[in-house]
Amino acid sequence: MKRYLRLLIALVATNTDLFAAEAGMPQLDPTYWASQAFWLILVFSILYISILKFYLPKIKDNLDNRENKIKEDLENANKFKDQSEAKAKEYESILEKAKKEVLKIHFESKIILDKDIKSKKESMEKEIEKEILKAQKEILELKKNSISSIQNISESIASNIIENISGDKLNESSIKATVDDITKKNINKYL
Repeated sequence: MKRYLRLLIALVATNTDLFAAEAGMPQLDPTYWASQAFWLILVFSILYISILKFYLPKIKDNLDNRENKIKEDLENANKFKDQSEAKAKEYESILEKAKKEVLKIHFESKIILDKDIKSKKESMEKEIEKEILKAQKEILELKKNSISSIQNISESIASNIIENISGDKLNESSIKATVDDITKKNINKYL
């Protein structure tokens, strides 16, 4: 149907004189239509071939390069993402190992310090015990020595008191015997 309509328009246009052609518009004059159609086909063919041969390959290459670049960038991004995830896992494993190592070192150092403290405590207790025994020996010796010096002082005081009271000087051996006897009876109270 469309063909018939076109054919009818073309026949009418060729058989009738158009008013514009008479007025000086050569585009509407049917005598120039063949040359116009030739130049139209030639110009559009040259444009079509130049676009097809020169411009479209460059545009296609640019689009292909852009697509390849995008694909390459996406592949690189995925590769870097995988690398970063691997590094993150490696970092986490190193961090976990370091935490375990710190706990291990802490535990070992605590054990070593506890042993060291225990050994030093035992050595200090032994030294304190030795010092206590030494001090007790010295105290016993001082008590024994003090008893003999107390006896000597007691003898001299007793002889001075008796001499001052009675006016007579007593025998030193009897005073000494009396003081020894009293000391032997009461020595357990003081030692």
